[in-house]
Amino acid sequence: MTRTRILPDGPEARAVAARLLRDGEIVAIPTDTVYGIAADLALPDAIERLFAAKRRPPEKAVAVLLADVAQATGLGVMGPAARALAEQFWPGGLTLVLPVRPGARLPDVLAAGTPTIGVRVPDHPCPRALASGLGPLPTTSANLSGAPDAPDAAAVGAALGDAVALVVDGGPIRAGPASTVVDCTGARPVLRRIGAIEPGAISAALDAAGIQHDIGGA
Repeated sequence: MTRTRILPDGPEARAVAARLLRDGEIVAIPTDTVYGIAADLALPDAIERLFAAKRRPPEKAVAVLLADVAQATGLGVMGPAARALAEQFWPGGLTLVLPVRPGARLPDVLAAGTPTIGVRVPDHPCPRALASGLGPLPTTSANLSGAPDAPDAAAVGAALGDAVALVVDGGPIRAGPASTVVDCTGARPVLRRIGAIEPGAISAALDAAGIQHDIGGA
């Protein structure tokens, strides 16, 4: 049985991960919420290979991890609500769903055929460093579809095996929830998933920016 390669997070592991991603491989990386598997968005069939690695149905969208807010503006339309939330909560556990920027060349499967994209700047140096060097990274949780999140690098390797070329070991996950998801594609922001950022904090940030929304404070 082939054993998945695991390297401790750091400059060497990130350099190896970047090279493998450019070569079309799937790599597992630590984030501030859970371990994720990533692919190089610039390569053909990158998203399809992510789906295959975790046996995930293609009708589910894949979020993109970013190095900074500037990368978000290259992919999606950052309206006032999105900018206010990004300023308050990035880097951190908040995914923003944005309208795809006109002219952005993105695979339809990235957002399950919708004209939107989910983006996040994570509070972890590993994905930010990779996104800085490679560009936005399509990333999904490093587990088989429907299975629990893998708590550490060894569990990721055991779950996904040869589907990933490398696991960057960032230690045990923080055991917190996944990111909160706020949809900023309409006239009023809407909460799509409660996660690391409480609804009350989202509501307060939007209120402070003078933006109307449909998010409760509970």
